[in-house]
Amino acid sequence: MSAPTARTTGEITTGEIEVHRCTMTVVRSGGWSWGPDPRGLVRQVVDALPEVLEDHFAEHLAGDGPDVEITEPVTVTVRPGGPGRTGRGGAPFEVHVAPVRVAELPADRSSAEPMPFEEAFLPVRPPWSPPPTGALFTELAERNELDTFLALLPDHSLHVYLLALLGDDDASAGRLLAELARRALLIGAMEALTEVLPEPLRDAPPGEALTEFFRDHVASADREEVARLAGALLDAGGLPDQPGRTAEPPSPAAGDPPVSRTTAREVRVRSVLPFLLAGPLARIGYLDAIGPALAGIELAEEAPLFAAALAYKVLGATVRGWRRTEQDREAAAVFAGLDPPVPEERLTDFARQAGPALPLLDGVLAFSVCRGHDPADPLLIAGRDDGLLMVDAQGMFPIAWTGETARLLPYWQACGRPPVLICDGPLPPGALRELAAAGVPFMTAVRPLRGDPVTRLPWRTPLWTTGDGLGSGRPDPRLATELPGHAARLADLVTALTVERRAIPLADDGGLERTVTLAATLGLSTIAWTLWQGRETPHPLLSLSRFADLEATVRFEPDVVRVSIPLGRRHADLLRGGLLADVPDVVWLDGRTLTFSGG
Repeated sequence: MSAPTARTTGEITTGEIEVHRCTMTVVRSGGWSWGPDPRGLVRQVVDALPEVLEDHFAEHLAGDGPDVEITEPVTVTVRPGGPGRTGRGGAPFEVHVAPVRVAELPADRSSAEPMPFEEAFLPVRPPWSPPPTGALFTELAERNELDTFLALLPDHSLHVYLLALLGDDDASAGRLLAELARRALLIGAMEALTEVLPEPLRDAPPGEALTEFFRDHVASADREEVARLAGALLDAGGLPDQPGRTAEPPSPAAGDPPVSRTTAREVRVRSVLPFLLAGPLARIGYLDAIGPALAGIELAEEAPLFAAALAYKVLGATVRGWRRTEQDREAAAVFAGLDPPVPEERLTDFARQAGPALPLLDGVLAFSVCRGHDPADPLLIAGRDDGLLMVDAQGMFPIAWTGETARLLPYWQACGRPPVLICDGPLPPGALRELAAAGVPFMTAVRPLRGDPVTRLPWRTPLWTTGDGLGSGRPDPRLATELPGHAARLADLVTALTVERRAIPLADDGGLERTVTLAATLGLSTIAWTLWQGRETPHPLLSLSRFADLEATVRFEPDVVRVSIPLGRRHADLLRGGLLADVPDVVWLDGRTLTFSGG
């Protein structure tokens, strides 16, 4: 080793010693093993070098002189092989160790875990950024699903993302503008916009031709003109009292620092369940949609807050509706890649700002469930928090949670117009009447209001159905025997994930709470369906109860986050079910890959 410790003027004086060459020999004794961390021996040698030099030159270092430290680079020459090993040793290679910087140590230095020696020589990881907003819309367009997807979005989200796409993806922006125009046509508002519309658009025919007209207009017009037209269409076709409507996308509160990313190297968490959600959500494209959705409202850097809210949905119950245990706070922070605890006020601010992005994530989730639904199986609807929750009766896969009955109809149509069982819960006014008017065949034990077009069935308990109870538009009477069981399972799910567990208890708006509830439920349902379908009735709460106390060790590396699960029956079940596959490009982990192993 060559390690100068101080400058010299030629003559050795007190406190001025320069070491030109130093050889330290590490001797193995008492067995064949080099210990649990052989690679760490190099770091131990380098760390011990100043003290060894100080002891060696103690007679020349008078009194309380300066500390001995490495101020120049150290080169360690490693010779693979050696006596007692078969085969020829490889050529020597050098490992360069940077000098020690003279700096004041922080107060908590003793508690920080040092970087492993081998990681110090890895190349610097280039900055990672999530895909742009247009990536999500382009992918949907390639699958011929964009128009159907846009029909699910509220007016405000269409307007916000139209502005975000202008200049970057004019083709998708034109589709969003055409959707706003289509809604204005449906309510007869286009005539009032004659003076606002450019000349080529005033006589544009409806349908696909209208979309082409608006797409060409966006490509040729300047941003200000398109934004002005979009605002006029929004005012003409949107609801005047739509909450959260603004002219521009919301931005993070001024002065808020970025969320603090974790500096820990290895952490033990009480529950691995949040990490198990990542795989099922990645399979349906949900994880890939988070980055573009948040980038469109300039919140991509806040993605870890979304992850923390998602984790809280499958951790312990909140006491008194808001209090969490220290273990749950730490587990949520580790899952999100943040230093614990995650500030509650930051979660609340994020819930307020993320409103326009949430319908995009809900739509991606709903599309995946609707594509896999069998029209012969019923859907379940229950009233909750001034809205309606729709789930697939088989497996309790969530589909949508909306505040308006009419917004459920596109999802019902995408599922193949199956029969619907309406379970107990406070329904919005006129919900049964709107469903019946749309031709939805439903059955319910909820007592109807006067004027609801339903007929009571001759059954041992009060049940009502659509029509006169005799026509072909009514559900199969055999569903009457299944309704109580489905209703009980849905009630248990609603209680566990919406009453007992609150992700953002201080938020005024429940949009983010509903979104992470849907995402967590889908993950739990996928786990239950994969592991226990065919053996017992799969239910999300089975996953919640059976994996809630499964601990794990999480290790953060530059390119990978490794989750080690104790070996046993549960690990074996997850491995056989394919639920421990790698999850690449996790947005809240700065694009790192999430990997699972046993140990």
